Amino acid sequence: MSLRLYDTMARAKRTFVPIDPARVTMYVCGPTVYNFAHIGNARPVVVFDVLFRLLRHIYGEDHVVYAANVTDVDDKINLKATQEGVPISTITDRYLDAYHADMAALSALRPTFEPRATATMNAIIAMIERLVEGGSAYAAEGHVLFNTQAYRDYGKLSRRSLDDMIAGARVDVAPYKQNPADFVLWKPSKPGEPVWESPFGPGRPGWHIECSAMIEQTLGIPIDIHGGGNDLIFPHHENEMAQGVCAGHRDGYANYWMHNGFLNMGEQKMSKSLGNVQLVHELVKQWPPEALRWALLASHYRQPLAWTDEVIGQARSALDTMYGALGRAEAIEVEPGAPSEAFLEALLDDLNTPKAIAELHALAHRLETGTPAERASAKSEMLANGALLGFLQSPPSTWFQGGADVELTARIEELIAQRVAARTAKDWALADSIRAELTALDVEVMDGPTGATWKLKERA
Repeated sequence: MSLRLYDTMARAKRTFVPIDPARVTMYVCGPTVYNFAHIGNARPVVVFDVLFRLLRHIYGEDHVVYAANVTDVDDKINLKATQEGVPISTITDRYLDAYHADMAALSALRPTFEPRATATMNAIIAMIERLVEGGSAYAAEGHVLFNTQAYRDYGKLSRRSLDDMIAGARVDVAPYKQNPADFVLWKPSKPGEPVWESPFGPGRPGWHIECSAMIEQTLGIPIDIHGGGNDLIFPHHENEMAQGVCAGHRDGYANYWMHNGFLNMGEQKMSKSLGNVQLVHELVKQWPPEALRWALLASHYRQPLAWTDEVIGQARSALDTMYGALGRAEAIEVEPGAPSEAFLEALLDDLNTPKAIAELHALAHRLETGTPAERASAKSEMLANGALLGFLQSPPSTWFQGGADVELTARIEELIAQRVAARTAKDWALADSIRAELTALDVEVMDGPTGATWKLKERA
């Protein structure tokens, strides 16, 4: 079965055919580092991490190149630096370090490249120069703007009319614009803001041109896959494609456009004004990070995701099931295997993670109830499937008992052994009293067909 991906441009699933199977390229819009990342920011990171893993599985780890940019010059960054009286690099380095730590906690692999806007300034200026020379951009009152009339396919990705695009972008119809939809490639810096010298005058770049230049410099244009959230389709990706094509890449910009759905806080949008923003930095202290990753993948990536404590709790319970089955099969030694056929087929069908997770549940059931040969096969496939999704890479004891010290662990194991002996002797009263003692220690015992495992109830 071939990999099929939903292409936003085509509004349909398409069989994935890379430009060069020896160098498959993917770019995903990364963070603007002025604050901690919220859980909505983490959804595309985790979604495209799964695609990155899948592409590496298909084409080989050395043949997939993944770039995710860092926007480290921005109005919000400038404001925060001014408020704290520090250089913008102090702000961006602080929050980029925090971002890396949070995404690593969610088991996201680091991209192959992580270009920063401030380190790509020469390429940004060179691309703007080409656009001006080619008649696709013009200088006006210290600004350089992209001429949307120079690109006949403008609006093709978002499928919006010109009037809708102007309204949707909330563009400032400045008197120096030739067309209302034209957007800024370069602008003068305000007093106290970072400034770079350029042929157009001192200033700094607009947001959209940064990504086009970073893609060109890091991966080359065209690329195979461009990803990001639905909110980036317009204006960011529409503008990216327009300027990238007009900067000398008429053969194309990205062959597949992929976008994940919004993450909402229950039935509400996440916003500062509603006070419902949940930071990954705080969530990983309250919940097992692996449960957060599971919750982000339990729904199909293109669908809206209603984020609630109940959703995270269900994810943790599902992982309890997975790790419980693996823990009770700890004595079964298996060689590293390949992902199961049904699991792989699910991911190859436009990253159908809910169906892939259902296959994990089926394997966990087989691991608990199958013949010895079936259990060995199920364990091998579970571990391989989990690795491809970024799950089940810790020992079951770490998942369940990570908060217990050596002394407490020894006491719990002793009580469980005593309870097993009491049950074998059919001394139900003693078995019940031992279970009550374990409950008092905040220990939950999970009996299975192949034995008992345990976990601490309070791990958040």
